[in-house]
Amino acid sequence: MKNLSNQPCLIARSLALVGDAWSMLIMRDAHAGLTRFDEFRKSLGIAPTMLTARLAALTDEGLLEKRRYSDRPPRDEYVLTEAGRDFLPVLFAIGAWGRKHRSGGNVTRFFDAETGTEIDPVTIDRETGAPVGTRPIRIAAPE
Repeated sequence: MKNLSNQPCLIARSLALVGDAWSMLIMRDAHAGLTRFDEFRKSLGIAPTMLTARLAALTDEGLLEKRRYSDRPPRDEYVLTEAGRDFLPVLFAIGAWGRKHRSGGNVTRFFDAETGTEIDPVTIDRETGAPVGTRPIRIAAPE
């Protein structure tokens, strides 16, 4: 995946960082308020070495910030940065796709904490106002 990080395509560059399931789920949990290693581990059931590697990558790439919350013993927490907070719509777009194509049985639902309404995200093109995916696209290589 590292070789994708130098691609001109921003989708490829982004996938180099968050293209694996563990990174996506860590970001989901960070948005849900988890900050500590043990919280992520308990929520995800992930091996400690894998979690350490993913948290380090997300921190190195600026989606999470590592902050010391205890000196004795030394303990850190992981909080969302601006880039990490900006990732939430990506997670919801994936969730909306899953709702349409992978639902069935009991599934997790997401609600707006202030209004209590279920979140039903729609991705639109800012210029045209058209929902993304309803019109053909053209990919242009860099000049």
